Amino acid sequence: MYVPLVIYSVIVVYPMVWLLSASLKTSLELFESPWKLPAVPQWNNFGRVWSKVGIGQCFANSVFVTAVTMFFILLIGSMAAYALARFKFRGRDLIHNTFMSGMMFPVFLGIVPLFLLLRNLGMWNNYFGLIASYVAFSLSFTVFILTGFFRSLPHELSEAGMIDGCSHFTVFWRIMLPIAKPGLIAAGIFNFFGIWNEYPLALVIIADDKLRTLPLGIAALVMQQQYETDWGALFAGLVIVMLPTLLVYLFFQRQITEGLTAGAIKG
Repeated sequence: MYVPLVIYSVIVVYPMVWLLSASLKTSLELFESPWKLPAVPQWNNFGRVWSKVGIGQCFANSVFVTAVTMFFILLIGSMAAYALARFKFRGRDLIHNTFMSGMMFPVFLGIVPLFLLLRNLGMWNNYFGLIASYVAFSLSFTVFILTGFFRSLPHELSEAGMIDGCSHFTVFWRIMLPIAKPGLIAAGIFNFFGIWNEYPLALVIIADDKLRTLPLGIAALVMQQQYETDWGALFAGLVIVMLPTLLVYLFFQRQITEGLTAGAIKG
């Protein structure tokens, strides 16, 4: 019964183990013995790709962009989801369906008009335009996750707060939002995965090398290694990209499951 799971686990885990092993080899070792463990781990591959190639600056840029984007996504998304889930007003279904339709809109279809819009507004080649684009494209999924979660919460909680003299905003901020923590974590983690690894929008919006995010830095590193053939440094850069997402999933996998299942209780 467990044989398929074991086979699947090997298929998933082995490429990551091989990548880590390749990041600790010299270029010569990679071609002579690609399937063996490194004879002497080359930890300097990470130092070289971090400082000399500039992946360290790209890493810091990605941390900043991802953190700010997730803050605004969860703030705006939670308020919109709460209003759509807990209040009845004219046009609510239309607004909700508009958000949902955004999940079916491919990012590639909006790249050209988005580029023209940001350039005309003076938001091209800066983080403001990049973060605003990420927030806009991520809101649909966030509202979808959190709307289902807020609908599953009992109305007695908000009613008790209103009886005690709380305003609607106070009920949302002090009572409902803390209870919605599993849903916020689930939405935040999924958005983190998408933003951390996002490439097409960053490629179109960011032109300055000093503002490059990590996917842009890795793409530039791949082009550079075609001529320098420092493959150990290239694989070390790929490990640096992969490690944060892997750690986030390992530490928060229980919260992801709780958030998704809790939000699916009531549609």
